Amino acid sequence: MSSTNHDRLYIDGDWVVPSSSARIEVISPNSAEGIGSVPEAAEADADAAVASARRALPEWAATPVAERARILRTFADAIEKRADDMHQTVASQNGMPIAVASQLETNYPTTLLRMYASLIESETDDVRDGAWGGRISVEREPIGVVAAIVPWNFPQTLASFKYAPALAAGCTVVMKPSPETVLDSVLLAEAAIDAGLPPGVLNIVPGGRGLGAYLVEHPGIDKVAFTGSTAAGRRIGETCGRLLRPVTLELGGKSATIVLDDAELDLAKIGNDLFVATLANNGQTCFLGTRVLVPRSRYSEVADLITAFAESMTVGDSLDPATQIGPLATEHHRERVEGYIAKGVAEGGRITTGGGRPDRPGWFVQPTVFTEIDNSATICQEEIFGPVLTLTPYENDAEAVRIANDSSTGLGGSVWTSDPERGMAVAKQIRTGTIGINRYIPDPAAPFGGVKESGIGRELGPEGLAGYRQLKSIYR
Repeated sequence: MSSTNHDRLYIDGDWVVPSSSARIEVISPNSAEGIGSVPEAAEADADAAVASARRALPEWAATPVAERARILRTFADAIEKRADDMHQTVASQNGMPIAVASQLETNYPTTLLRMYASLIESETDDVRDGAWGGRISVEREPIGVVAAIVPWNFPQTLASFKYAPALAAGCTVVMKPSPETVLDSVLLAEAAIDAGLPPGVLNIVPGGRGLGAYLVEHPGIDKVAFTGSTAAGRRIGETCGRLLRPVTLELGGKSATIVLDDAELDLAKIGNDLFVATLANNGQTCFLGTRVLVPRSRYSEVADLITAFAESMTVGDSLDPATQIGPLATEHHRERVEGYIAKGVAEGGRITTGGGRPDRPGWFVQPTVFTEIDNSATICQEEIFGPVLTLTPYENDAEAVRIANDSSTGLGGSVWTSDPERGMAVAKQIRTGTIGINRYIPDPAAPFGGVKESGIGRELGPEGLAGYRQLKSIYR
């Protein structure tokens, strides 16, 4: 990565000098030492980015579908060329194990860009017979300039959830990465330049909450796409409601992992899938099923298994390919997770493993398992966003469903069983946006999002593309 690019902002298709000297310093969660910095965009920079996106919008929206699809595929190729650098950079910033980053942080962006390129190429005109005679053409137009506000936990993956369908739809984008993960945004900008994205189609303005709030209110923004906490999502939703501005909110979760009494409990067979569903990215994943619901008839057996599962995790430097659990993203976040662990103990939970810090530098928390905890406990109701699992007993399938649904959120979840039909029957009763049977990971082909306090709208799949379009009916 060019050091010059770390001194400028990517706006209007080029590297521009920022309007202030403020910088965002990135601290390694592995060592608590600085690893780099980029300029912090000010409101004037956001204004320039929005103006650039507005100038680019008419031409990009009018670009023939075949050409737009070609550019998206070229963009995917340019990201793919930077895969190793991208994985290393992300893992060094937020503690994501490099093994996880290598599986997700360029695979999702490249898959989505290519998928949406193919999707827009396959679309046909929508012409309908009118109910009262005549013909109706239903046009799908780009919604306009999109403010994409991206979190730190999966910075490249979750950015692509927004810019890939938005660009495919003919929208232009102003993206604000989280201050915890900004170094990788330089690589994304370099890929955009390499791919020949027209000036203004994608702009990147690193900054904190204040800049995000400024973009949400900005009169030049037509839609907001946000992934982050429920608290922040409420504020954004309130603002967009007042402005009658379309918004997609993918927020927090406290999903249930439902172990049925016929579940396969051989870690050699289910360990990898269980890890992805419950502890991936050090527990810093919104959809994880950290509430493990266990049949009382097998409670002791499952408690032993989950304890052994957590104890088997390799805790280490996020850049070590052998690491399964890396450090938490920031020192403040570690303190937050430790606060929840203390609450769990105070509310009567019993820790079977973990609960403290490993003896090493960096912002680590040991994988922690709580047993003998009721679903009403704070750690079962509030998102911890760390490597902490709770085990709550239930008597039968109906009670398992009731406990799973006893949550203010509904984003992910999983059902573990030897009977797929039984698993499907239970899954259909869970109030959630997504759920898996004997596995869980969002698939790019299907809509992803939550119910209740987990958000509004859907990303991924054809439905994700629809969220960046507005409909116009022409009667003739």
